[in-house]
Amino acid sequence: MGDNIFVTSPLLPPLEEFMPYLEKIWQNRILTNGGEFHQQLEEALAHYLGVKHVCLFANGTLALLTALQALRVTGEVITTPYSFVATSHTLLWNGLTPVFADIDPHTFNIDPERIEELITPQTTAIMPVHCYGIPCDVKKIQQIADIYGLKVIYDAAHAFGVSQNGTSILNSGDLSVLSFHATKVFNTFEGGAIVCHDARTKQRIDYLKNFGFAGETRVVAPGINAKMNEVEAAFGLLQLQYIDDALTARAGISQRYSEALKDIPGVTFFDPEDRFEWNHSYYPVLIDSHYPLSRDALYEALKAENVYSRRYFYPLISSFAMYRHLPSAATDNLPVANQLAEQILCLPIYPDLKIEDQRRVIDIVRRYAQTPTLSRHVA
Repeated sequence: MGDNIFVTSPLLPPLEEFMPYLEKIWQNRILTNGGEFHQQLEEALAHYLGVKHVCLFANGTLALLTALQALRVTGEVITTPYSFVATSHTLLWNGLTPVFADIDPHTFNIDPERIEELITPQTTAIMPVHCYGIPCDVKKIQQIADIYGLKVIYDAAHAFGVSQNGTSILNSGDLSVLSFHATKVFNTFEGGAIVCHDARTKQRIDYLKNFGFAGETRVVAPGINAKMNEVEAAFGLLQLQYIDDALTARAGISQRYSEALKDIPGVTFFDPEDRFEWNHSYYPVLIDSHYPLSRDALYEALKAENVYSRRYFYPLISSFAMYRHLPSAATDNLPVANQLAEQILCLPIYPDLKIEDQRRVIDIVRRYAQTPTLSRHVA
């Protein structure tokens, strides 16, 4: 049946290029706590991404937790149900109440038209997600935030390197949070970062991610241990040398999918506009009733041939036990999100996906498209 093909896979530079970094760490005897590579990676990322300040973290979830603490967010936070659970889990861990707004059917992102109607006296912030690296309508969201005096924290886990009108999307809002998990466009095995706009905010974030220490004996906040270690930072520095090649490869894979799938009834995909530079972090398609198989049946058919796609995001966050009691989680309040969650399928895309392997994925999708008598249900 051929090799396994996964929805995503990390870019792995040659091992021999990583060894000098490990040798330097061993010589320095500094394994964590803001060592040489940690500092270098913060500076290199700020330069590459076109942002003022980068604060590195052990993972993206800890970065989200800390971002909420840094801005002293309280009460209710308007967010999207169409995301990975970490987005809303970090709200619960901070004692906050998620309020779910429906999403835009074309971008998969929070619909600004749904935000304003959900604002109450308890609302203090908005936490949108740049889903699949597709930018939110940052202008409209900021207009709403300014009118009501709300903070805006972007979950930008998918948005590494994405720019709009020549400016990094990470400069939007009060803070943007990145994930450097192994499945992301840019990764440090595990890792994450907060992007902020001024040195004072960066200092507060740096206190919070190191137990609140401001010097050897002074603690200024109830911080957490969220520091990125030197091995991960070193891997990030090496990854950064290859990131442009990786983004170019992803764009080529995405283009080949779009050309091959454009004439298949029941399969639709996101068509990026010229107004932003996408990183092709995922290749999402929607499988509707015009395709012979249901989304779940196609998912199982691909898996049977060792092609591992992903129903990303399904189920919705709002459907999980710890959220479904919320009034905003009601299905009637989230019609678009619920519909897309039943149709979404992310096809494999990663820099070293071979053309012949991609053709195998495409051939499976096309083959089942030509068998209209098949049931739309999983056997």
